[in-house]
Amino acid sequence: MRVGVFYFPTDYGIDIAELARALEQRGFASLYVPEHTHIPTSRRSPFPGGGELPKKYSHTHDPFVGLSFAAAATKKLLVGTGICLIPERDPIVTAKCVASLDQLSGGRFIFGIGGGWNAEEMENHGARYETRFKMMRERVLAMKALWTQEEASFHGEFVNFDPAWSWPKPVQRPHPPILLGGESDYTLRRIVEYCDGWIPRPVGDFTAKGAVDRLRRMAETKRRDPKSLTISVFRAPADKAKLAEYRQAGIDEALLEIPDLRRDEILQLLDQYAPLAAA
Repeated sequence: MRVGVFYFPTDYGIDIAELARALEQRGFASLYVPEHTHIPTSRRSPFPGGGELPKKYSHTHDPFVGLSFAAAATKKLLVGTGICLIPERDPIVTAKCVASLDQLSGGRFIFGIGGGWNAEEMENHGARYETRFKMMRERVLAMKALWTQEEASFHGEFVNFDPAWSWPKPVQRPHPPILLGGESDYTLRRIVEYCDGWIPRPVGDFTAKGAVDRLRRMAETKRRDPKSLTISVFRAPADKAKLAEYRQAGIDEALLEIPDLRRDEILQLLDQYAPLAAA
């Protein structure tokens, strides 16, 4: 089981290249970063975590730019989006971002995706909360076509383009792994249909064994090989015994949270977490 981290790369936080080097030096396997293109000042959409929206949400770097610096500063560290908000991104442009980062990193990119929760944010991009998952599905399928076909085309309700050339192609074939975030059965159905893995959070009655069993049952119901799907737990507990349970249950990756702290505090925290990466 890999042990990695996720972190909001902000304009006031630790430099992401320094963070990436520090992670690799301490034996961590991966670095995931989230995405918010902007945060509307309207608070019509409540923060899912409750209370006031943390400052870091409105100060994040673009994930592909940030991860490019992280990849350039390291040799083995996997870099991923956790998560990329697909309803807010043009699929042709995003397909090129993904393929470029995967090629330039030597095949180290993981494409974590999601539909998003902030209705005002996605509306500014021309997307609607009610149809965001239908849009996400089409955009992912369109990107797959661009990555895998010499002359790709797509015609749907939300994405339409005639035959086109798009290079570079990703190093990873047929494309970087696509992991979908969420906890519902709807999420699992989407994963089995057009993704390669799951990013659940350990909320509610979550157990590692239960998560593995849920995904396996859904895959078997839809006649997909469960071994073709992975699980990366987002905000995994920084606890050796718990991580041992994850490993025994068959979880593929545990992502520890690096909180919104000062540079020196983050480096000290990584020192504390380092034994977990090597366990």
